[in-house]
This record gives sequence, C-alpha cells and structure tokens, in this order.
Amino acid sequence: MTEPAAEHILIAYATTDGHTQRICERLKQVMEGLGRQVTVVLLSDASALDLRGFGRVLIGASIRYGHHQPIVAEFINQHQALLESRPSAFFSVNIVARKPNKNTPETNPYCRKFLKSISWQPRLKAVFAGKLDYPSYGFVDRQMIRLIMLINKGPTDPKAVLEFTDWARVEAFGREFCALTA
Repeated sequence: MTEPAAEHILIAYATTDGHTQRICERLKQVMEGLGRQVTVVLLSDASALDLRGFGRVLIGASIRYGHHQPIVAEFINQHQALLESRPSAFFSVNIVARKPNKNTPETNPYCRKFLKSISWQPRLKAVFAGKLDYPSYGFVDRQMIRLIMLINKGPTDPKAVLEFTDWARVEAFGREFCALTA
C-alpha cells in the first residue's frame, strides 16, 4: 500500500465553463507558496491516479442550473473511505454566492442541498462566487441564465462579463486547508 505524502495535495474539480479551474489554479499557487506539492486534475481523470499517494484531497465543483455535475457525488461516493482517512475539503462555485447572505456553506442553498445528498462530510468547506460570462454561452444557456438572473434580480445584459469571485477568500481557504491537522 502506498503511504500518503503528507505534503502532496490533490485538487480534483468539475467545471462547466472553466472558472472553477481558475480557482483551483489560484489555490495551487497559495499551497505551493506554503511548500506543498499540488496536483490539479479534472474529477473525470482523478480516479486514474493512485489516490493513496496524496496526503490531502480537495474537491471543487461548479453549479449549473442548480446542480453540481453528477461526477462529483460519484467520485465522493467511490472514494469516501479515502476522503475520511486524511484531511479533505470541498468547495462549491456558483453565482448565487455573489450575495452576502448566500456565500457560506451554511447559507448557500446549492451547497447545503449537495452536502445533505452525500454521506461524506468534509472537514472544511467553502462557497465561492463564480463568473457570469454571457458572450461565451451558447444561445440557449445565455437565455436560460438571463431568465434565472431576471427572476433573482441579477445582471441580465447579454454582453456582460462579470467576475464575482473574492480572491482573498479563495487564498484564505487555501491556507486554512493546508493548516488542517491529520
């Protein structure tokens, strides 16, 4: 059996439009700055790795139309014993988190619903506001997201590109994750 390298961190993520990957890359910079070795990989590729070789595991996932991609729960369920055997954490990325009263795991409806749907309870969790990039969406997604934003009193300009991510919070989360004890 491979002994986990305490300082080797796996960041596995699922993204729809790429912003979650950007958050993972920022987390990697923070963690490497603290002397950790970090591997960032799509969740769809993570199971091909020898996960026992990682001393810590961080899972990040974006929301689209109110749900995380199915692969997120599938990965967690498949590797729950490993996740529970070492410091592990989860973060969700969604536009609703742009609102101050919906930007924590306890107040964000999507994160709460997801965490209730799985049996793994991460030791550390976070919610980050994402990015709204209307020009990059296909016609149907652009119209659906505009409708959702209209209902929720959000931005609806089809030319808008708005990043809501609080990068200082992302960096603080990376430091906090590295500080978790075994």
